[in-house]
Amino acid sequence: MQILNEENILKVLNFRHACKAFDPNKKISDEDFGTIMQGARLSASSFGFEPWNFVVLNNKNIKEKMLDLTWGGQDALKNASHFVLILAKTQENLLPNSSFIKHMMNDVQKLPANIQEKKIEFYTVFQQEHFKLLENKRATFDWACKQCYIALANMMFVAALRGIDSLPIEGFHQDNVNILLEKEGVLNTKESKVCVMLALGYRLNPPKHAKSRQNLEDIVKYV
Repeated sequence: MQILNEENILKVLNFRHACKAFDPNKKISDEDFGTIMQGARLSASSFGFEPWNFVVLNNKNIKEKMLDLTWGGQDALKNASHFVLILAKTQENLLPNSSFIKHMMNDVQKLPANIQEKKIEFYTVFQQEHFKLLENKRATFDWACKQCYIALANMMFVAALRGIDSLPIEGFHQDNVNILLEKEGVLNTKESKVCVMLALGYRLNPPKHAKSRQNLEDIVKYV
């Protein structure tokens, strides 16, 4: 089933750029924003465990406190229509015997007991041996962040489909942002931490430069 043809797909991909200046007077409709968040919810993740949460930050007081810590989102915090924090689960939540993993298999994936047992066995080997995620807490968190970036990409693509601009943000002091958000009651750092941020809205001005990327033949190898 073809939903979009090649021309329209490339049109959407070329429309999207890192929006550095948002129009503060233009707001995303509830319907469009809901569709963008569905793009996050329906994203793929390793083992289907969805090691993420999403915080839509509307609180102006918290945004103001984040300005000094978020050098890559100065305009976005002030002017973007929506500002989303993407949280990645910590190691405690992602261990094979954790309540979160049990919840995912029981309540979300609804797997029978025998399938759960086999899945946990493979998941344990994957964590311990294949990807060595249990060597330290940072390794597990970084793995969870990789899953979050799949959701991030989907959100940006869905936004572009609706003619909405976006800005993925890594320009922030991660530890200090987590401390601030925990103090404000936004998150519990024992359970999750900020992986990346995403601003959404409408561009104030057209891009100054055309999109520059490597040639396809320089980055793809067929063997």
